[in-house]
Amino acid sequence: MRDLKHIHFYEELLEEANNSLVRKAKDEGNVAVGYTCYYIPEVLLNVDRAFSVRLRAPRTGSLDISQYYMSSFICGYSRALFERAFEGGYNFLDYWCASETCQQMNRVVENVDELKLIKNDKFAHGIIDAPLKVSEHGVKHYVTQITHEFLEPLQERFGIDISDTAIRAAVKEHNEMCAIFEEISVLRKESNPRITPREMHILSLVSYACPTAKILPYLKETLEDLRTREADEKNKWRARLVVVGSELDDYAFSEIMEACRAYVVTDRYCFGTIPGRQQIPLTDTEPALEQVCRFYLDTNMCPRFMSQDKVMQRHEELLRYAKEFKADGIVYEQAKFCDFWGYEKLIGTAYLKDKSDIPVMSVDREYVISGSGQLMTRVQAFVESISLKKRQKERGVR
Repeated sequence: MRDLKHIHFYEELLEEANNSLVRKAKDEGNVAVGYTCYYIPEVLLNVDRAFSVRLRAPRTGSLDISQYYMSSFICGYSRALFERAFEGGYNFLDYWCASETCQQMNRVVENVDELKLIKNDKFAHGIIDAPLKVSEHGVKHYVTQITHEFLEPLQERFGIDISDTAIRAAVKEHNEMCAIFEEISVLRKESNPRITPREMHILSLVSYACPTAKILPYLKETLEDLRTREADEKNKWRARLVVVGSELDDYAFSEIMEACRAYVVTDRYCFGTIPGRQQIPLTDTEPALEQVCRFYLDTNMCPRFMSQDKVMQRHEELLRYAKEFKADGIVYEQAKFCDFWGYEKLIGTAYLKDKSDIPVMSVDREYVISGSGQLMTRVQAFVESISLKKRQKERGVR
């Protein structure tokens, strides 16, 4: 297939957290708000002149400094963010929105604050206490926390408009972007898809790592290009897989999948399209803030939610995705030392094997994936086993 429009520009944007679109937004007097988790409602960080940047640490090398301050038994993502902050890579941030959902990430934010690593006179951070289950009381608590820790500080420190009107405008722009991803996701259902896993991963990443208003025009042009793009005549994919797991902002993972001729039909991980790229419905019957917060809690698939209804929701949703996208298998990916996903991967794999006959594979990975021969070997073996079962089924062998 011919190169996707703007794909090389997107790759350039992902080379650093303070990319050209972030710098352009800052030059125009906008306020950069960093965050790392779906518990932080992205759309609420894009009100008025504020814009969200989901933090990454591309081209991470040595983690010696972060290991000295925090230990080697913390996930690579947390350590990489601390290392990048120590190097001055986040000095463009004006505010950091965090949540106590991950104690490892809390240590990062607290160390960054204690050591004054962000060289920005206006910089500050807030940490919310997120609910452990979805209920009306939980939604109320969530709204209160977000208001006190994020919205009000943005208003008081930077003059950001946090009115209902401003929130609804942010939701409208957010939904415009999500509509693009919803349409592209439908293309992944094709038997011979016209977009590759690598390209989809890159599109998803830039939508999180860049100001929505700045990246949206490019995404619209990319969608137009995809509408008329034709897939290669020969279908090269040997297996269609659903990928689910923890934070994954290195598209080298998708490159490995492609090299093994495994097509990622949908993705449910942090920085993925589910649940972060679905439109948020709003009505005029209640404040937009409450509706947004309820939406994020309802759609949140984080294993930190340990209530039985949320656990079952996560398992059943995976089976639904597999059926809807005609997947041949499911892959659980976990960043090493991620406690929540360690439990989720174990329980989820056992549940899916018990309740369905769909093949499931689970893998541990480092934050930096490039050159991971072990991961490629595992994926190759999984794809081969699926291909073997397909051939046996075609021959009527049980």
